[in-house]
Amino acid sequence: MNSVSIFVVILALVIVNGAFIPQESSSYRFRTISINLASSEGDTVLYSDNDADDSKKFSKNKRWSSLNPSVKQRIIKEGQERAIRNKKKREPAADKKRRMLMQYKKAMVENKKSLKIMRPLAPNSKDRTKLVDIAIGNVYNGTVISLTDFGAYVDVGSECDGLLHVSQITRDVFVEHPRQALSPGDLIDVRITKVHTGMKKMQLTMLPEHVLEDEDEDEEEFEERIPLTDLALDDELWGEIKRVTSYGAYVELGAVRQGWLHFMDHPEFEYGSKPHDLMSVGDRIRCWVSNVDTDLQRIKLTANRPNDLPGPRREMKIMSDDDYY
Repeated sequence: MNSVSIFVVILALVIVNGAFIPQESSSYRFRTISINLASSEGDTVLYSDNDADDSKKFSKNKRWSSLNPSVKQRIIKEGQERAIRNKKKREPAADKKRRMLMQYKKAMVENKKSLKIMRPLAPNSKDRTKLVDIAIGNVYNGTVISLTDFGAYVDVGSECDGLLHVSQITRDVFVEHPRQALSPGDLIDVRITKVHTGMKKMQLTMLPEHVLEDEDEDEEEFEERIPLTDLALDDELWGEIKRVTSYGAYVELGAVRQGWLHFMDHPEFEYGSKPHDLMSVGDRIRCWVSNVDTDLQRIKLTANRPNDLPGPRREMKIMSDDDYY
């Protein structure tokens, strides 16, 4: 009997005896069989399912065992992190929102603790000076406790923290926010300007004494200031620049409010120029009223002569080299 006949007979026996048997899971598994194509003297196994599985398992374990222990730990750690990420992706929206909220609150608490400044004296210490004992004009060394959009709160060793307004920090440059010049925990020298014992409030300044005196003289000089209702559009005024900012300057006109002059309304304005290049504190300037807002108590100015005003106009001409010959 040749090999083909033997194979046909074995296949028929397998089908008749029910090689496909049902399992508990209602699926069918083919019996592992070994086909022997050899002489009666000795059988040679050409293929076996068990042998294939064992070889794969052995090769896999061999490869894993040959890896460095640190590499194994890294692979395990990456797998755990990947599993956590996949679990978060399947997380319900309500649980995710709750988890993110708790993380946000925890971060806010940690940030608040990191920004907490140690005071030289405890808030309820008996060594703190009472407000009634603080004299206006005295200079104290204080600690910056916190910053706000309008100023900074400074601990000078009194019952309450004093407010240092953003306009009282310096006159050299325009300070838009106190963080441009101060930081929590800084030690600074401040002068007491106002004390309100009933409301537990105190106002401070970092400006030099001569600057405060000049401002007081300006207030006393104009006993009868011009009300906003007496100002009309295109009125010509002379004023003195008191403060230069990043966008323009405040001009003292003798009115109840200082006027605002934008740097683009300056006659010498050129594209690329900055306010400090065109205007300086103490400069005398002629300007015209461009807008008056009585509700907000504001005066807007321009240094360019309005076109609809009668009279001669000064024109600036840029001469070329040929004009000189």
